[in-house]
Amino acid sequence: MPPCLWMLGFYFIPLAILLSYAFMQHQYVEVIPRFTWENFAQIVTNSGYRNTVIRTLYIAIAVTIIDTLLAFPVAYFLTKYAGKYKQLLTILILLPLWSSYLVRVFAWRIILGYNGVLNSLLISLGILSQPSSLFLYNQFSMVVTLCYVWLPFTILPLVTAFERLPNNLLEASADLGGHPLYTFRKVTFPLVLPGFLAGSLSVFSLTMGDYITPSLVGGAGDILIGNIVANQFGVADNWPLGSALAMVVLLLIFGLIAIISRKGALENL
Repeated sequence: MPPCLWMLGFYFIPLAILLSYAFMQHQYVEVIPRFTWENFAQIVTNSGYRNTVIRTLYIAIAVTIIDTLLAFPVAYFLTKYAGKYKQLLTILILLPLWSSYLVRVFAWRIILGYNGVLNSLLISLGILSQPSSLFLYNQFSMVVTLCYVWLPFTILPLVTAFERLPNNLLEASADLGGHPLYTFRKVTFPLVLPGFLAGSLSVFSLTMGDYITPSLVGGAGDILIGNIVANQFGVADNWPLGSALAMVVLLLIFGLIAIISRKGALENL
């Protein structure tokens, strides 16, 4: 009963309130409790909102793919080859999470800036003759920053999945003449797929709702849907439209959860 009450009070009731606001009308600064589909219709018909949703999906998918590709070899090395250094390496991976989110984003802002570390390095190597502004305030800087910030959330579920992988299955495949690539495709990857999907879900969900990184390192035309939701609840004071936009994000994430839960990915979260 206590966990159910906790979920009811801090999860389901707020979601129900958010859903109810999404179907209310907004006139000037007043919310009118009258049922309407206008907020969702506005999202569909307004090209700015549609493009923002598409851009957010594109960024979230790109960050998810990059992080999973980076996390897979790291998790495999930690599990199979790190040995006595596994604990130390795991702490180093988790170490950035102990610092403020803003500090990590500002660090990449300094690295990618006009007079930042990356430009200085490229100039010292003779690749650039003068600093370039192409590394900051665009989608490239957003993807790089988000990949760095969310990478630990991809590595940890994969480490858990690799730890559950029975070594005797790999040995049996090798004894039966299975090539390492064949063993990976037929034995390793299917067994670690739940952890792979769990990490992907974490990164995708966190990117879909992020609005700080686009504000600090993104360009003027590179805002994500989280920025619009924050503006609707803040400056615009349009809670019904903000709720409708938030429901779009939640529906996308819940749809993804429903799909990957069939693969047992939620057990690794």
